[in-house]
Amino acid sequence: MTEEQTMDAPPARKKPNAIGRVLFLILTAICFAYLYYRLNGAAMREGMTLVAYMTQVFASVNWIPWIILMVGYSLFYFVIDTLVVTKALGWFVADIRYRDILPIRASAYIISIFNEQIGKGAMAYYLNKRDQIPGWEVGSVMLFIMFCEMFYLLVWATIGYFFTGDALPAVFGLIPYIALAAAGLLIVWILYFQGTILPGNTLRDRRILHAFKLAKPWHYGAFFLLRSPALLAAVAVYTVALNLFGVEASLLNLLPYLPVIFFAAAVPTPMRAAAITFWVLLFPENEGQMAAFGFVQHNFFILFNAAIGLVFLRRAQREMFGS
Repeated sequence: MTEEQTMDAPPARKKPNAIGRVLFLILTAICFAYLYYRLNGAAMREGMTLVAYMTQVFASVNWIPWIILMVGYSLFYFVIDTLVVTKALGWFVADIRYRDILPIRASAYIISIFNEQIGKGAMAYYLNKRDQIPGWEVGSVMLFIMFCEMFYLLVWATIGYFFTGDALPAVFGLIPYIALAAAGLLIVWILYFQGTILPGNTLRDRRILHAFKLAKPWHYGAFFLLRSPALLAAVAVYTVALNLFGVEASLLNLLPYLPVIFFAAAVPTPMRAAAITFWVLLFPENEGQMAAFGFVQHNFFILFNAAIGLVFLRRAQREMFGS
């Protein structure tokens, strides 16, 4: 991945990085300011201070069942996530045994505390060091996975919308139009990389796009089927977890919500502030519960996955460095 970026991308400039940091800080400030405004308002309506209000919210949660539920979900997600990576590597790079991918994927979770995409980049470095697979090949597969994840989430958001569209906020009415545009984009994308569209264009020949050039339509469908059990499990788990936080929720109501929130969780804000903000936006009548829920739900998931990575870290170091 790094090799290809060095070859194909223009030299890095400091100005875009500075702009990115400023935008990151602005987004973070907006999220925290909004959360403070909503939570402080809810506390004042209850005649309480913000600290007392949130303490009461956390004290009312049924924590033991919640922890058991989240541990089980995190382990299940790890199994599915590793399967997806194993299959994608087998399609486009090399057949690597599932059990040999486990320490790679688990160790990447440690880095994913800060940014999920950096964690995927670490996997490319790992495979390059351990199996001498060119970094650009693994990087290409990681790009394919990230690309497909966007569409898979959109598909499930669209399915959820058609089940419960009337009960959703009005802005969710954009989902069918976004899905239609995305479907058209995907068709053009596949036709381009198969050489049907713009056959003389050489962009598709760049090494970092290797996986897209090899991908057939069935690969995209297979990715959706392989990844979907994790989302469907998340819908069930988050529904039960919300009820443990004292918020009534149903499976169908969460089906269109979760893909949108998972998009927000991918935004690298501190403590997953963007995802927490979305929970409060989507459940405005339960500000305190939703802020607490979003905070512990997303951060427990990230931190427990990192703990899984620590279990495999010694094996990963041994395979990479022989020590």
